[in-house]
Amino acid sequence: MKRILLACGSGICTSTAARVKVEKLLNDNGFKGQYKIEQCKIAEVASKSANFDFVIATTMQPNGVKCPFLSGICFLTGIGVDKITKEILELMK
Repeated sequence: MKRILLACGSGICTSTAARVKVEKLLNDNGFKGQYKIEQCKIAEVASKSANFDFVIATTMQPNGVKCPFLSGICFLTGIGVDKITKEILELMK
């Protein structure tokens, strides 16, 4: 079971938009039931990240992240989705 932390400024708006896309990506690629996603504020990432396999955030990377960090801004802009899709699927292996 992979644990994924999804973060944005408030832990609600853009992380929810990204979550829908990440869940669809994972489910479409055969990972349904193999992951848990938790959303949080970007300010909480450094303290929570040690308990997660990777972080996807729609804001800049904070200092002190203790697991792989992926920029999820592409899920909002539509630019660069292929690159992050590959990275997410690689981290799920």
